[in-house]
Amino acid sequence: MNIYKYLNMKKILSFLAIVFFSFTQVLAQEAGAIEEVSKTDGLGKSVSFYLILFLLACIFIGVIGKVLQVFELTKQIQGKKEGIKWDKINGIIFAITLVAGLYGTYWSYTVQGAQILPEAASEHGAKIDTMFNITLIITTIVFVITHILLFTFAFKYNYNKKKKAYYYPHNNTLEKYWTITPAIVLTILVLMGFFTWRGITNVSKSDRDKAIQVEVTAHQFAWDVRYGGKDNANGKKNYKLIGSLNGLNNLGLDLADKKNFDDLKVTEIVLPINQSVRFTLGSMDVLHSFYMPHFRVQMNCVPGMATYFQFTPKITTAEMREKTNDPKFNYKLYCAKICGGSHYNMQFAVRVVSQKEYDKWLKDQKPIVTEDMKKEYQLAMKDNLSPDNKKIALNN
Repeated sequence: MNIYKYLNMKKILSFLAIVFFSFTQVLAQEAGAIEEVSKTDGLGKSVSFYLILFLLACIFIGVIGKVLQVFELTKQIQGKKEGIKWDKINGIIFAITLVAGLYGTYWSYTVQGAQILPEAASEHGAKIDTMFNITLIITTIVFVITHILLFTFAFKYNYNKKKKAYYYPHNNTLEKYWTITPAIVLTILVLMGFFTWRGITNVSKSDRDKAIQVEVTAHQFAWDVRYGGKDNANGKKNYKLIGSLNGLNNLGLDLADKKNFDDLKVTEIVLPINQSVRFTLGSMDVLHSFYMPHFRVQMNCVPGMATYFQFTPKITTAEMREKTNDPKFNYKLYCAKICGGSHYNMQFAVRVVSQKEYDKWLKDQKPIVTEDMKKEYQLAMKDNLSPDNKKIALNN
């Protein structure tokens, strides 16, 4: 029996066309329902849909593979040695992949690139953006050149029994170039990052003292923020005093340090434009991360130790609303560490205003040490107790 008359290329292509048409019909029907599914049944159904989609794609590819295997067998049965020229097909697929990949790169730059953060709202942020742009340009150039060479070579030099590959084990000169050049480029980028980082973390004492002092304490799942008050200095804390004074002292303030009495508890971070601000960061439980993306600020909040970050805001909230053409725009403080189930709730409002607005806002803020806390502290201290007994009295 001549199998080939039943399994010729035209019939195979017709069969594949029918399978592909049926497959696309299923996808069209499912795609029409996916929006309603996601609205009514949530994420679980959406995930199930894409999982089924993936399995159908695998089955479709598998069917194509099996049909092509049958076609190869019919060629062998007929005594024809040469079947499908897979090497040539692979080369063509590489060429198509190159074009599709380069278009995908262009698409990601034009579409997703438009979603990037607006210009940095801090002085040091401009330097970070410059480093980012330089790195992006260099890596993009290298990416495009290397992939054009890689896929073009795969297409041009696909296997041909009439050609023999030239054995080219190594080239010392070429290897020196592609080792030394990246090393120099990376060294320059690292040094740029190092000096920028030093500028915002290793600040001179005089600059530290001039900056507005703000302390931020992270805990699951919120931020506690206090300003230094009139003396621009935050009072001492002691973790052993957390929850003392009948539960009023939730930050563990040491009321023996009089600097605590003028510290201000705030419900939003308000910063004056062009004024240096120094944040002292800490955590009461697990590792958190102090993250204000528009200022290019991120620093870990570590339990048991203080970390610091100092920067100068240069764009007010009102100005940024104009720049972004978004009247509802607001700066935000986020936690950039997944710290537990309600991690997503760790947001805190941030505003940048003029010096006049800042001074007015500051006058309206209340001290963090309340009159009730002072009374509890005085009651605990009224007796002439030993230091150990005072600690017990404070925590009761």
